[in-house]
Amino acid sequence: MDKYAVIKTGGKQYLVTENQLLDIEKIEGKIDDKIFFDKVLLIKDKKLSIGEPQLKAKVKAEIVEQFKDKKIRVATYKAKSRYRRVKGHRHQKTKVKILKISS
Repeated sequence: MDKYAVIKTGGKQYLVTENQLLDIEKIEGKIDDKIFFDKVLLIKDKKLSIGEPQLKAKVKAEIVEQFKDKKIRVATYKAKSRYRRVKGHRHQKTKVKILKISS
């Protein structure tokens, strides 16, 4: 990994490199739309640049796919009362391809 960055999106931080596929929280947009991540916390190119708290850099990405994650089952019950319930949830995700890290 010669050139990488740490970006923040959807309340999470991701270590990204160029030409990497990444599954993140859902971002509005259509397939092949170009998006920019401007919350860049760190960039390592020839030297290491750390933001305090952010850098004035951008990471360009392209939306590859909008999809639902695998199903999560949540079971609840109350003891001694015959109450049982199972719920399911599928989280909305977006697959992006990191195109360029610019400092």
